[in-house]
Amino acid sequence: MHPSGALFWKEKSAVLISDVHLGKVSHFRKYGAAVPVKAIEKNFELLDTAISHFRPKIICFLGDLFHSYINAEWRLFEHWVQDRNEEIILVSGNHDIISPLKYENIGVQVVAEILLDGFLLTHHPEEREGLFNFSGHIHPAVRLKGSGRQSLRLPCFFKSKNQLILPAFGEFTGSHVLKKEKGHEVYAIADSSIVKI
Repeated sequence: MHPSGALFWKEKSAVLISDVHLGKVSHFRKYGAAVPVKAIEKNFELLDTAISHFRPKIICFLGDLFHSYINAEWRLFEHWVQDRNEEIILVSGNHDIISPLKYENIGVQVVAEILLDGFLLTHHPEEREGLFNFSGHIHPAVRLKGSGRQSLRLPCFFKSKNQLILPAFGEFTGSHVLKKEKGHEVYAIADSSIVKI
């Protein structure tokens, strides 16, 4: 697990990344939302940081790579892909409405899911007998409470018996607090650290 929200699958030399939502900043700015332009650069900086840390052979996006229709950030993504040597795969998510042909034209493979060595990689969390699922979509977070009524919400990796839900990778994505129950493991992202709760 990496503080960016990426997960490294060492045996396959693959980095798993979910819910980057590229283009969301430009989408909201187009409709008048006061979102800082620097958030666009931050997404690409985070991608570069995580990938250079692990040096994988495969980059696998677990859905919602791009937030909506093509906008100015698509050109930045095209240039980013051109500078990469890794194999890039997109497991399609509910926000991935850009034609798969557009991705394939720049060298990004688009699939509905990946089934490999007893592991199921999807965008939406799924339960299938005999398989361990890596997914995203939920943007999981954990809420920590202090004795003085302090409250802190942190993005997290959320693990149950047969599933690990990755946090949203992108800047300006929001999060959803999940309730930790018996048998769950929660790994919160606190600045540049991963903390087991």
